[in-house]
Amino acid sequence: MPSPEALLSVALDMSASMPSHARAQRLVDAARRALGSDAAALLRVRGDELEPIAKTGLSADLLGRRLRIAEHPRLREICESRGPVRFDPRSDLPDPFDGHIDAAADPRHRVHACLGGALRVDGQLVGVLTADALDPHAFDDLDDRMVAHLCALAGAALRTIDLISALEDKAAREGMVSRDLIRDALARRGGVLIGNSAAVHHLRDEIDLFARTDLPVLVTGETGVGKELVVRMLHARSPRSERPLVYTNCAALPESIAESELFGHVKGAFTGAEAARAGKFGVADGASLFLDEVGELPLHIQPKLLRILQDGELQRVGADHPERVDVRIVAATNRDLEAEVAAGRFRADLLHRLDVGRIRVPPLREHPEDIAQLAGHFADESRRRIGCGPVRFEPRALDVMAANDWPGNVRELENVVSRAVLRSAARVAAGERVLVTAEDVGQPTIGATTAAPAAEPRSSRPTTSLHDSVEQHQRARIREAVAANDGNWSAAARELGLARSNLHRLARRLGLK
Repeated sequence: MPSPEALLSVALDMSASMPSHARAQRLVDAARRALGSDAAALLRVRGDELEPIAKTGLSADLLGRRLRIAEHPRLREICESRGPVRFDPRSDLPDPFDGHIDAAADPRHRVHACLGGALRVDGQLVGVLTADALDPHAFDDLDDRMVAHLCALAGAALRTIDLISALEDKAAREGMVSRDLIRDALARRGGVLIGNSAAVHHLRDEIDLFARTDLPVLVTGETGVGKELVVRMLHARSPRSERPLVYTNCAALPESIAESELFGHVKGAFTGAEAARAGKFGVADGASLFLDEVGELPLHIQPKLLRILQDGELQRVGADHPERVDVRIVAATNRDLEAEVAAGRFRADLLHRLDVGRIRVPPLREHPEDIAQLAGHFADESRRRIGCGPVRFEPRALDVMAANDWPGNVRELENVVSRAVLRSAARVAAGERVLVTAEDVGQPTIGATTAAPAAEPRSSRPTTSLHDSVEQHQRARIREAVAANDGNWSAAARELGLARSNLHRLARRLGLK
């Protein structure tokens, strides 16, 4: 078991090239070993919430959650304490990590030993370190002075992690505020990008790259992948972030008044124009304009948009002279605009002007390792809307979600989680812990086709349950993929569209390993 001094060496031995999440993970792994716990978590203070930034021995969906201090008596007590806090194994206070510990065979299993410490730097609360164990006597022999020493080192390491992150951010984007402030701004403006996969990290890098400029950006991706969130992040990180992001849905513009809605009109320009109208571009002058579903823009409107992109000039309907406008344009579409150009429905020169910077938002099937974290985030949001108790996922429920194709992407996942939380909350009394099962989230659609199978005669229909049939199909698909890749599980995982860890976990549950 490492000493606090060994933890200090870990905290200090964090090279500048190491990503922030890797630094935090290294710290929490060392803390778990030092305390001899089944699980440990490092949480950062975010206003009145605690944000889990690293965990070990706890379910993956925890990283997508935000824990309000006022809603968790144990966390509140830890935050208010000046020293380590141990909770009596018989305590009735709900533990925030009940149902999250991987070592528990049953997700309903309660944590029996719990301790935590507030992480303070110069008297300021910066985070919390927690440790949990299933054995009620796991921490009996720990010295409080050692735990206090460990928490002091962890607090210093957390502050170091944040400072390195802020310096990296400042070096990359001179004149911009630190990463912490950026996240606060995003929280006020509509959310954050959840996930730690390579695809999501690449997406964040692309957002950072284009946000610092005033160049037009085209955000592409399938329905439900989160294009609007990406646009809002671009705006929140841009030099125009203190000015409004003006939104317009091009698909919802009636063709007869689309020109007036976008570019404005002067009084008397047409019947009913009793007063002048600025239009979306006029309102966005000096700010940013989000053209959602830009592929639906009427063809006769496109030359005017092209002129604004080329010369910064617009001419309101009925006006004799053009006006100068300063608008940063960000457009989004789920259409293949190159195909639209070939079909004559979109101007090639307009596409070239919009496509100065292109950000492709990946579909969920390309980063399935983020599903558990996203599910945890959506479960917390649903809990707050419904007003139910803490929500936990049965491990098999996470397996089912990881195995799904998600044709509706993140939006579909959010809807599934919301329905599942609602169903499972209806089974328990108000305020009690909610356990989401595999049946609540539905069954996976691996290899599902769009065509519905023909109805079989009653005599030839299988007699096994739907659940058993799905598991049989999963076993067969996994065996086929592993055999086709000569026993290489990593290659099989890629073929099945799963993260390798999710495939191994699913295979163990199905009795294949």
